[in-house]
Amino acid sequence: QLQAFGRGLVQAGGSLRLSCAASGSIFTFNYMGWYRQVPGKQRELVARISSGVATNYADSVKGRFTISTDNAKNTVYLQMNSLKPDDTAVYSCNVISPMGINYWGKGTLVTVSS
Repeated sequence: QLQAFGRGLVQAGGSLRLSCAASGSIFTFNYMGWYRQVPGKQRELVARISSGVATNYADSVKGRFTISTDNAKNTVYLQMNSLKPDDTAVYSCNVISPMGINYWGKGTLVTVSS
């Protein structure tokens, strides 16, 4: 139902764009977002956007990452600039439907080399 794209290996300072397309029964959403997880640590919110286009970001990515959506394509994007080795993680997209149901995409690995 959620398919993520954009797995990659980039050098520090580089950029990468992740995308996540919703299909099937996911036509509308309250929130679409990206989370990331490093082995041994809890999953953390990276960025989230509401259906009203309000956004919020983790402090560690503010000014570097931008979340956006293409509602016609039911797709959420995460543009990541000025990447740092600390951004290395498995990134997962998330959708919360108007009914409050959580949908998760399969994680995609982003590796930032120093």
